[in-house]
Amino acid sequence: MEMMHHAVSWFEIPTTDFDRARKFYSTIFDYVMPEMTFGPVRMGFLLHDRDAGGIGGAIVYNAEHYTPHADGVKLYLNGGRDLGVVLDRVPGAGGEVMIPKRMISPDMGYMAMFTDSEGNVLALHSKE
Repeated sequence: MEMMHHAVSWFEIPTTDFDRARKFYSTIFDYVMPEMTFGPVRMGFLLHDRDAGGIGGAIVYNAEHYTPHADGVKLYLNGGRDLGVVLDRVPGAGGEVMIPKRMISPDMGYMAMFTDSEGNVLALHSKE
């Protein structure tokens, strides 16, 4: 098996109400989420530095192929320098904090988990 530099190359977060989900992520990350439509698929993009090799992802609406589920794969989104800033916005944006910010270890940093506006359970990670 070839050793990969990153374990993730892209991710997609399913939505049932795209506009609600776009507002949620725009609110917690404090930016206006860019969006595009590809046939029946509507996507909103999370910010990342693609030109510098950053890994990106999107919220996605397609009723035929995407269904939010709390027991699916757990994805850790980059919470920036201190994930507490993003996590503090979750309740006001329509989500729920499931696991408050806590240290993984001094070397690994911090994590937290939340439910988004669509019922997906995601995590945040930061070094501080």
